[in-house]
Amino acid sequence: MAKNIRKKSELSEKTFDKFDMAILRTLVKDSRRTLNEIGAEIGLSPTTCWSRIKRLEGDGVIQRYTIDVDKTKLGYHDTVIVEVTLESHTDDTLYQFGRVLATIPEVVEAYLVSGDYDYYIRIAVRDTRDYERLLREKLYKIPGIRHSKSHFVLRVLKETSAPID
Repeated sequence: MAKNIRKKSELSEKTFDKFDMAILRTLVKDSRRTLNEIGAEIGLSPTTCWSRIKRLEGDGVIQRYTIDVDKTKLGYHDTVIVEVTLESHTDDTLYQFGRVLATIPEVVEAYLVSGDYDYYIRIAVRDTRDYERLLREKLYKIPGIRHSKSHFVLRVLKETSAPID
């Protein structure tokens, strides 16, 4: 166990050179780029890019490759940030709440946080009526919610997966 902890802390202190960061920037923009394209853009051979990418994957820096879906084209035109306070903070209550949230497709992110509220939840909805339906049919049926407060997002100013300089 101590070996795993040491390995994780060593990784968090690891520095990445300009080529690692350039590879990450390129893959964040478009993970379908070929090794030839990445290499040409950042000035490395495809083989060197491949080795660096495999190391970044092995170190857990690159965790997965995915797609970015435009929610509005699927009919989800609004985003709501919901602050939730629970009645109880037992391990079981927190676990059960998180388990139920994971089953609600409209919940796109959920964070257990410190402060006045217990959770910040980002929800994608079609419109205000859809949100009202989601509250009645799903969110308010989760046992243990004491209080919630909703905020409709008016405009997204910045959205990124990681701070890559």
